[in-house]
Amino acid sequence: MGIRIIPHSAELSDAVDAFNGRMRAGGSHWGFYTVPVDSWLPQQEGYHVWREYHLAVDDDGLVRGAYALRPQQFWIRGALHTVTDWQGPFTEGAVSPKYAALGLRMVRDMLKKFPNLYSWGHGGNEQPLVQMLEKMKWQLHETPLCLRVMRPARFLRRNNMFRDTVQKRLGLDLLALSGAGSVGLRAMHAGLKLQSRSGGDGRATRGGGATQTTEEPYFHDWTDEVWERCKDQYSALSVRDAATMNLLIRAQGWPPARRLRVSRQGQTIGWAAVLDTKMNDDSRFGTMRVGSIVDCLASPEDAGAVVAAATDYLRECEADIVISNQSHPGWVQGFADNGYLILQDKRLFAASPALTELLSPFDEASRGLHLTNMDGHGPMGL
Repeated sequence: MGIRIIPHSAELSDAVDAFNGRMRAGGSHWGFYTVPVDSWLPQQEGYHVWREYHLAVDDDGLVRGAYALRPQQFWIRGALHTVTDWQGPFTEGAVSPKYAALGLRMVRDMLKKFPNLYSWGHGGNEQPLVQMLEKMKWQLHETPLCLRVMRPARFLRRNNMFRDTVQKRLGLDLLALSGAGSVGLRAMHAGLKLQSRSGGDGRATRGGGATQTTEEPYFHDWTDEVWERCKDQYSALSVRDAATMNLLIRAQGWPPARRLRVSRQGQTIGWAAVLDTKMNDDSRFGTMRVGSIVDCLASPEDAGAVVAAATDYLRECEADIVISNQSHPGWVQGFADNGYLILQDKRLFAASPALTELLSPFDEASRGLHLTNMDGHGPMGL
């Protein structure tokens, strides 16, 4: 039976719903969007970032797989290029060996549409997909998660990451009740901050001067000023001018991020977009209040000041923890300078052969690659 890969449409919504039902019945938690137009980034004339959906449909009109693409302009070594994130592919190969090869075919179809393809976020539970990418000669680059516990007692009692057994729950509750957990976690972050700022070998603490933070209703001329001043300090990053950022983070809708403008001596040095989310029995975060720094831009040398401003803001919001995925060494250092625990190799950046060639030499480009939670699929789950 033949299978063709075509754009999603309203006429196929019921077929996607049936596909999702077969996936659930087979024991898979994966599914796809029944509505054909993306609610976050629909394609619009004059804009250079959007999301589009594609389906694998057999001769009987049954959907057997799906994927999403997010083309966006990137600034790479002084020039604009279209670089595309992909989500999926989700196929019935997850529940039936009959469709085991469909995922590979769909990845190849994505590459035909947009050769400069990347993915930002694959983890251990998707190891077969990672192995497939390795065989296809994709470049794989591990990046860290930055984490800071802001309210230790609530973190110990309310997280789900470390409370998966009765013994662990009792142990963490005891640490929270006794106060020992709070003392230990605060000491850990203070020690990490001191170690990072001293360089671990007595080097002088990084300076910069006092900053002011303003919550803005939208991105404006100051965003363009930061973009023009900073873009050439990175080897590769998605476009972050005012028009693009106002499309990614709107006044209404998802993601409900807050825009923080950070200034020093009357000049905007950078900005951060943050989320403040009250979780409800989340598989990782339990019932914690989770702060996340989902996007940011400044000169790498000012990264620490922007991180400090965003962290202070989220502390005032009474966040229990603050997290952020980052790729650029300067930003990772900025988080470390603010006492964050840097958990290595928590998120995978995978670049297609064409994108790897565009970034060549990759070892050099990776040291200037700026990716945040706003890249890829966006700040899902936060």
